[in-house]
Amino acid sequence: MKRVILTSLLSLFICYSALSAQNIQLHYDLGRTLYRDDLSGRPRLTTTVETFHPDGWGSTFFFADMDYTGNGVVSAYWEIARELQFRKGPFSAHVEYNGGLAKEFSFNNAYLIGPTYTYNNASFSRGFTLTAMYKYIQKHASPNSFQLTGTWYADFRKGLYSFCGFADWWREKTPYGTTIFVTEPQFWVNLNKVKGINGKFNLSVGTEWEISNDFAGDGLYFNPTLALKWTL
Repeated sequence: MKRVILTSLLSLFICYSALSAQNIQLHYDLGRTLYRDDLSGRPRLTTTVETFHPDGWGSTFFFADMDYTGNGVVSAYWEIARELQFRKGPFSAHVEYNGGLAKEFSFNNAYLIGPTYTYNNASFSRGFTLTAMYKYIQKHASPNSFQLTGTWYADFRKGLYSFCGFADWWREKTPYGTTIFVTEPQFWVNLNKVKGINGKFNLSVGTEWEISNDFAGDGLYFNPTLALKWTL
């Protein structure tokens, strides 16, 4: 998995059982196996650290990805996003930064701002966000752009299963076109909800499906992972 995506939002990648959450993920990427010719150099291992924290004026979310080969870390990427909310309601102001580097190139600094609509049910077992943003890509040939992002999460069977993810669509000129689409649904089995397992054993096993079109100069790809997650 090479999650160098320009994602965002209040609940981005949050498969959580509490309002505040931190987790560490390890993904074994199968894309290199599925696309031996096109993605022969794709790293097989990725670690992800995510943090989501609400407060009296909104919430802060960030994640950091690192991709590994036998020689060590070959790429890194991070995003930090802030939701600003000064009154009750489903709307908030969203500000975000994206950036990173890889072996062959670095990612342009990207700055995003726009409104977010958030829905959570009463038990916080299901919810989604929608955000429309102005996007400025520093030192890009066409720096002024836009991005639309949706995120979702849902817990089933009293938290035994979690389904979450995001979908991004933004404008950026590439060798294949002028718009890019990336989505990464995740499905987790939370072992601390299994009968007979200690409730503090916060390990989850699952998968992520990265589906991207025209991302990082590539065409259409489907890259699944096998994954572990520990929630702190």
